[in-house]
Amino acid sequence: MRKSYGILLLAALPVFGADLRIGIIGTDTSHVVAFTRVLNDPANPDHIPGFRVVAAVKGGSMDIPSSKSRIEEYAGELRDKWKVEILSGIPDMAGKVDAILLESVDGRTHLAQAKQAFALHKPMFIDKPLASTLEDARQIEKLAAEAKVAWFSASSLRFGELVASAKLADTVGVTVWGPGPIEEHHALDLSWYGVHPVEMLYTLMGPGCETVTRTTGGTDAAGTDVINCRWKDGRVGSVRVLRPNGGYGAISFGPKEVKQGRTDVAPFSYVLLLKQITKFFETGVMPVSNAETLETIAFMDAAQRSKAAGGAPMKLR
Repeated sequence: MRKSYGILLLAALPVFGADLRIGIIGTDTSHVVAFTRVLNDPANPDHIPGFRVVAAVKGGSMDIPSSKSRIEEYAGELRDKWKVEILSGIPDMAGKVDAILLESVDGRTHLAQAKQAFALHKPMFIDKPLASTLEDARQIEKLAAEAKVAWFSASSLRFGELVASAKLADTVGVTVWGPGPIEEHHALDLSWYGVHPVEMLYTLMGPGCETVTRTTGGTDAAGTDVINCRWKDGRVGSVRVLRPNGGYGAISFGPKEVKQGRTDVAPFSYVLLLKQITKFFETGVMPVSNAETLETIAFMDAAQRSKAAGGAPMKLR
């Protein structure tokens, strides 16, 4: 039998030998087709057996062109190529799925969608960003606790070789960088894409950040922002976001060693992320704690307040 999640999950998982049925919310990101190809195609070299995407609910944001333009294309591939049932709404997933991938690319939509999904009492992965505001993120945590539903959220950069190859056993400081284009509708502008280097920072440093200071260079459309941060134990880190785009990198500093992450590998892997997700669905063990995920949102909230205050230091709320 697959393991149950105790008080975290009210619904039973499939009996031994049956595929765990997965439902998708949102069809406006390439993640939905990338994940489905790995799970539903036994011929795929990265295939993860024992899981299958069986249902999806269309979703996207009409005021974000890159979201709006993808909804029907990705929903069509799920339906026509992978035989995924397209449902009219989240409540229709009841009885059809055992676990949920909340994939809508727009963090503003996550609270309303998660609220409906928690009512189904299924374990859920919420793709980055968890939410577009700290208040929404905290409300998601509250609703999940009330419904006794297990969830986690993470960037795929957490599990890639770039970050893994930069880890030190005794890290005293970290510098990371990555693209940080801004989407005008997101109150926390780092949550749109800067969430990736922020999560890289937390993967290498762990939670415990106390204060951040954000220096903005150039315009919102182009330039570089640097977020310097101090941990409660005295360690320091920095995040550099590159606009409109740029590569990823990471350097860890120890008392006797400096270690740079490999640049000759892909910075992220959907397959490695998906392995973490499916393991979570099967065991209930979160690869990233909810508390750490909420702290990354609080980090971006403090960075936004620092930016608004012209670079003044801000404590995490």
